[in-house]
Amino acid sequence: MVEISIERDKVVFEVIGWDKLWSLKSRLEIPLAHIKRAEADPEPAMGWFQGLGLAGTNMPNLFRAGTFYQQGRLVFWDVRHPESTIAIDLEHEHYDRLIIEVADPAAAVALIQKAVS
Repeated sequence: MVEISIERDKVVFEVIGWDKLWSLKSRLEIPLAHIKRAEADPEPAMGWFQGLGLAGTNMPNLFRAGTFYQQGRLVFWDVRHPESTIAIDLEHEHYDRLIIEVADPAAAVALIQKAVS
């Protein structure tokens, strides 16, 4: 799971618990200006043959964490419970997209959208 906070002109994505180990990341900091869109995504594509794992952990249809190459884009994943997932599209960043599990998807999307606007 990921906790989200806003610090001045950036969004901080803090990977918590054992997910740090599985995803090989503990924190991502993204400038607000590099966030194109954030939305709830309760059905992320995390089954068999849906992306190439570059670093991290993948148990198809159960758990995905780390860096994956999907549809020509570099994507950071941290999802165990798909119903609590949000997707964030980025520009001018190492990752093209973040697909992450959060405690409250609606609140997380609202927080990001408010900070970006």
